[in-house]
Amino acid sequence: MKIALVAPAWHDPLWESEQEKSIFPPLNLITLAALTPPEHEVVILDESLTSIDFDEKYDLVGISAMTALAPRAYEIADAFRRRGVPVVLGGMHPSTLPEEAKAHADAVVIGEAEGQWPRVLRDLERGNLQAFYRHTEVPSLENIVVPRRDLLSRSRYLVPDTVQTTRGCPFACSFCTVSQFFGHKFRFRPVEEVVQEVRSLEGKVVAFVDDNIIGNPAYAKRLFQALVPLKIKWFSQGSLNIARDEELLRLAAASGCIGLFIGFESLSPSNLKAVGKSVNRVEEYKAAIKKIHDFGIAIEGAFIFGFDDDDESIFERTVKFAQENRLEAAQFGILTPFPGTPLRTQLEKEGRIFNNDWREYTINKVVFEPKKMSPRTLQEGFNWAWQEFYSLGSISRRLGLVKKHASILWALNLNIRKRFNHFAERLRGAGLSFPSPSPLKQ
Repeated sequence: MKIALVAPAWHDPLWESEQEKSIFPPLNLITLAALTPPEHEVVILDESLTSIDFDEKYDLVGISAMTALAPRAYEIADAFRRRGVPVVLGGMHPSTLPEEAKAHADAVVIGEAEGQWPRVLRDLERGNLQAFYRHTEVPSLENIVVPRRDLLSRSRYLVPDTVQTTRGCPFACSFCTVSQFFGHKFRFRPVEEVVQEVRSLEGKVVAFVDDNIIGNPAYAKRLFQALVPLKIKWFSQGSLNIARDEELLRLAAASGCIGLFIGFESLSPSNLKAVGKSVNRVEEYKAAIKKIHDFGIAIEGAFIFGFDDDDESIFERTVKFAQENRLEAAQFGILTPFPGTPLRTQLEKEGRIFNNDWREYTINKVVFEPKKMSPRTLQEGFNWAWQEFYSLGSISRRLGLVKKHASILWALNLNIRKRFNHFAERLRGAGLSFPSPSPLKQ
């Protein structure tokens, strides 16, 4: 069979790729390609880089989607099905709402693809495709396939080498979909298999796309120790806990860690407790950041606006904190009640969700009623935070010219600034403003 695996494109100016390059390749799809028996031909269609020819002849189309991309995934699926091509949907959103997805697909894979995808292909060949495919238990990460990177155009990606070492997260934040999709058990690959895969990569900069690469500190230490001889540079996502374990931090730096995406989430202990992340201790933030910086590791901090304890002062306080602690980058998000999360259950029960258009679930749009401010104030405060943090003056004060990897960090910040300015133009066109924080507190 000839099989197309499709990654729908973002159509949101803060996240969408420019046509020339995208940041990361679709690791899920090239892993799916590796799970496909060799007698079948596989084509990767990354819509962020290429237009989809719906008249191309395929025997099967597989599409993976997160919530914000689900409407586009459904449009693509419907277009192929109108031409008689069978479609299988999978990924986080179809796994959470399989009945919704089934209205646009011949089959829905619920959860992880290992063990299910070969079954889908066998059933299709026999003319016995089932409506739903789901695991009775989560798959082991031992001896997992090596992704089909040969199917990618490396030059089209800023960071073409991505590797996954673990799945899941030891935390269970009420707003996060990770635990719902991967289960609450934190799983990891044998260190030897990860090292073997990293050795096979063409480049020397690797993105480990784990949700929390230090979720199991003992495993992380073994992994980092094994990476030291490879002399790579890498970045990933991890928790602030790394600052509490100096050996772990030292090994991360020695193994080539140049940056971590860290979820601070909030400056309010009551917010952190309410959403199940009291492991974050606000009083330790400043010292933890300094400790990580002392080991030459950059930090992109993640902050969420709209928690129940947030009032109109949260925007200025958060940006000031990120600037004073010289975070190399930051991602500000609006609290979003994704399907399947405890947060959504709570807000639905309280009748506070007013928008169920999945296109708006991009973490940069308000879709619910906050407790201590209006939806418009939350949106405008979010807009102001991005604009202020990525102003040229702010970038200069945070990065200067002597910070380690200064040229890379300046390029990252200027790229984000460009994306936000594009996003801001659309919002201004919709009548939303970007006030300074002072009016927000009146």
